[in-house]
Amino acid sequence: MLDANLKTQLKAYLEKVVQPIEIVASLDDSAKAREMQELLADIEGLSDKITVVEDSTGAVRRPSFSINRAGSDIGVRFAGIPMGHEFTSLVLALLQVGGHTIKLDEATIEQIRNLDGDYEFETFISLSCHNCPEVVQALNAMSVINPRIKVTTIDGGVFQKEVEDRQIMAVPMMFLNGEHFGQGRTNVEEILAKLDTNAGARQAAELNKKDVFDVLIVGGGPAGAASAIYAARKGIKTGVLAERFGGQVLDTLAIENFVSIKETDGPKFAVALEQHVKEYEVDIMNTQRAVKLVPGKVAEVHTATGAVLKAKTVILSTGARWREINVPGEKEYRNHGVAYCPHCDGPLFKGKRVSVIGGGNSGVEAAIDLAGIVQHVTLIEFGTELRADAVLQRKLHSLPNVKVILSAQTTEIHGDGKKVNGLSYKDRNTNELHRVDLEGVFVQIGLVPNTEWLKGTVALSKHGEIEIDPRGQTSVPGVFAAGDVTTVPYKQIVIAVGEGAKAALSAFDHLIRSDDEVEAEQEKIAAAA
Repeated sequence: MLDANLKTQLKAYLEKVVQPIEIVASLDDSAKAREMQELLADIEGLSDKITVVEDSTGAVRRPSFSINRAGSDIGVRFAGIPMGHEFTSLVLALLQVGGHTIKLDEATIEQIRNLDGDYEFETFISLSCHNCPEVVQALNAMSVINPRIKVTTIDGGVFQKEVEDRQIMAVPMMFLNGEHFGQGRTNVEEILAKLDTNAGARQAAELNKKDVFDVLIVGGGPAGAASAIYAARKGIKTGVLAERFGGQVLDTLAIENFVSIKETDGPKFAVALEQHVKEYEVDIMNTQRAVKLVPGKVAEVHTATGAVLKAKTVILSTGARWREINVPGEKEYRNHGVAYCPHCDGPLFKGKRVSVIGGGNSGVEAAIDLAGIVQHVTLIEFGTELRADAVLQRKLHSLPNVKVILSAQTTEIHGDGKKVNGLSYKDRNTNELHRVDLEGVFVQIGLVPNTEWLKGTVALSKHGEIEIDPRGQTSVPGVFAAGDVTTVPYKQIVIAVGEGAKAALSAFDHLIRSDDEVEAEQEKIAAAA
């Protein structure tokens, strides 16, 4: 199951296991069960602290296996074979159940330990989903810290009947004690905030105690991270307020155009950003959403939890999110056939008919990826021609199970009350309406800036972007902006990083000039006296 290279790497990791582990396998006579048995045998052979036994008492799902700390009630379960993006989740589960240190701060660990209740999580994932591992790893770590939290990770590709019965059409999808808990990329702090209902008030109280920042950066994507590094290197008091550190880049799969890094993916890049920022004295306030900006010599940023942070300068780098098509049926069937991440949710539509809306690079790449999984892809483009790079268009047109419809305006997404079963579009040349029967719709029409909370405070373009000058200065003195949220053309990671650095340097220059003005005024007062 594991090649020689993976075995060598895994053996080195398993040397960190300090507590005996018992892996309990619940198998059947399927091909997947035989693969699982081979994988577990490989793992058992790499450490004398790991024992594999078979369970014949009748597990809920087969094939599956649990990783248990011998002599305790600590353990996690995988239903399916955690390879692909989930191999790291498997390795971490082995290490953490085996007593290796969990890399969370002590306050978070204590908060998890103190959760009062019994929680049984089921998380549906796909092995090609780059957002799923963070959820799996967060819940697994929480389960090891607090054994009253039970977790099972379920590969939707293996348990397809359950996926269909429970109407799961997007991953990661979490259930708690049998009820829907949430979907999409989620970290420990976000899960805790939902479980611990008093956490928000406690966090707000702590944030309100903080002193005035020299620069407060709102947003933790590439632009925000670059701003934080450049500001901190100037020796000024720097804070980052982020809803989720990494931002939109967390939803990006392949990154092949960031200068000096030949190839990486979004989640890895986001981790590298955060690690780099943490090399400096930066106060990172994660899982916090800004809801109001009050300009002034000392500006205020209000959060959704009720906290008020103060800063001499502010850098806005809140990024952007997937743009919606805003037609009937889109919101009603979101995560029930309407999706925005083909890499994550594509495997759930194996053998089915889907549509991709959008003919830019994102849309064409999505159609190419999906064509290898689904029965048929219909790509719908509003314009008279595709806007994707020529190399992508050539690949798209070479695929036998893809149909491209140009000059088409999507007018409605249809469903049966539970899930998508088709869409309608208008031929913009003839105004005729057409219906396409299908099971999934992937929306890929670009991004919309996260600026709703800033309306009436800073000048915005007609597209909702923050208007900035060449220095990153907004219409409000002392308030700067950077990245995809601004009017800067070309929404690229490398550009966002440069804009973030520029905004930080501009903020520092503003601080210096402001201090000089204060000193000059004080000298005038002293001379007059």
